[in-house]
Amino acid sequence: MTSTTDSTRELLLSRIRDVPDYPKPGVVFKDITPLLADPVAFTALTDALADLCVRYGATKVVGLEARGFILAAPVAVKAGLGFVPVRKAGKLPGATLGQAYELEYGTAEIEIHAEDLSADDRIMVIDDVLATGGTAEASLELIRRAGAQVAGVAVLMELGFLVGRARLEGALRGAPLEALITL
Repeated sequence: MTSTTDSTRELLLSRIRDVPDYPKPGVVFKDITPLLADPVAFTALTDALADLCVRYGATKVVGLEARGFILAAPVAVKAGLGFVPVRKAGKLPGATLGQAYELEYGTAEIEIHAEDLSADDRIMVIDDVLATGGTAEASLELIRRAGAQVAGVAVLMELGFLVGRARLEGALRGAPLEALITL
């Protein structure tokens, strides 16, 4: 568990809007755009995630497409670290490393510029939501294949009922997984 205060958690949670039946019937989408629009809440989120980067000795921040970019880039700036995007396949120019992973119905692939990471780097992976853990798991594999170390994974919220934490347990190899909010 993080050192995020209860008041910060309450602030963040109060700015996350539930959207019923989106993107399909029966799903309650957790919309973070009200949080991003609130400078106090967005700053509190950025500060909490930057503190985790410092606590775990990260040297760079990886943001997962697409909402992870929105969170990870200001966190990297606040923590004084570099930012490296993990994108959907075919979106990065030049040489990339790719990693396929399983979705509920089919597969997907993510990519990274391997030259942006080195053996001296400790990478903090940042995303908005930990759901089933597939994208995060694939990103950990990419980071290690690029020769870097994993400092940890940090997310705004974890949807505990989707058991992504259990899926990531082996892939983390002892690195921490921090969720500011668990639902």
